[in-house]
Amino acid sequence: TTISTARLGFANSISCIIVALIAPVLGAIADIGTLKKKFLMFFACIGIVMTLSLYLISEGNWITAMLVYIIATLGFSGGNIFYDALITLVASKKKMDCVSALGYSLGYLGGGILFAFNVWMTVCPKTFGFSHASEAIRFSYLTVGIWWAVFSVPLFLFVKEEKHYKKCNGNTIKGGLIQLKETFKEIRRLKTIFLFLLAYWFYMDGVDTIVRMAVDYGISIGFKANDLIIALLITQFVGFPSALVFGYLGGKIGTKNSIYIAIFVHLVISIWGAFIRSKTEFYVLAGVVGLVLGGIQALSRSYYAKIIPMDKSAEYFGFYNMIGKFSAVIGPSLIGGIGLFIKKIGYSANIASRVSIMSIALLFITGGILLYCAKAEKE
Repeated sequence: TTISTARLGFANSISCIIVALIAPVLGAIADIGTLKKKFLMFFACIGIVMTLSLYLISEGNWITAMLVYIIATLGFSGGNIFYDALITLVASKKKMDCVSALGYSLGYLGGGILFAFNVWMTVCPKTFGFSHASEAIRFSYLTVGIWWAVFSVPLFLFVKEEKHYKKCNGNTIKGGLIQLKETFKEIRRLKTIFLFLLAYWFYMDGVDTIVRMAVDYGISIGFKANDLIIALLITQFVGFPSALVFGYLGGKIGTKNSIYIAIFVHLVISIWGAFIRSKTEFYVLAGVVGLVLGGIQALSRSYYAKIIPMDKSAEYFGFYNMIGKFSAVIGPSLIGGIGLFIKKIGYSANIASRVSIMSIALLFITGGILLYCAKAEKE
């Protein structure tokens, strides 16, 4: 319903704002005390416990559900800051593209398998011993929490972080805040990093807008919920091998050139989406999104990891994740504003939706130009 969608939107916005504000600060503190793994474990535990807790919330208790969901999202988003920063410890610059791509590809595969299983439970609840779909949905929170916990174990056991034997205390926090202030000045001086973050903001705003608005757009042009679930599954499973391909491509033609390809394909998607008429076209479009979605995420992370100071990876990835949390801000507003304008001048809602979706192309064009201007060494 409109009300539940609004509540979910508010919850996502609140969690994104909180993470965006604390990400650089936590990153700076983690770098000072070599605490990336500890911070990652802390946020992961919060996310896992809160996700499991969603199973206990009864139907209609939306205030508690919203609060628990916000904290769970904070756990996931906060943990990603330190997860991303660990790439500088587990991969050399030469192998960062492949390692980053492998991480995203396995994420798409694992997420796709679990998502497909949970959809199956929801569509056929009696097959799994549930009386109705709402029970299956509640049970899915348990599967997600357990899945998250189980697949976090290898990282905590086998990824080693260099120890400086420095306890986290008042001096560590103070030192982190001082370092954060200096890094902010550095980013403004370091043209390559600053321009890349600006480019990343624009083109990822376009990517996230496509992902977040796809369901609403599909509904607006007449597709049913089951059609949209199939499209999401296609995107998820196509993303698994294609992310690996982009990791290989990054090593062959260069990380930045591979990102250009992904930006261009997203540009085509934003224009093509305005003209689709059938479910088959929608599914094909979902597959094309899957071809480049994991690639642009993986190679953006590895490219950024190559141009930042290695000893400040958590702090710099704090800024990276901060930018990520503020993506999908321009795009939805652009779509909404242009859609309203087209309707106001007399065109139908269907035409307004189709024209507005093309406006996302502006974000990819801007992001591509800024990325070109971000000249790194040895390109």
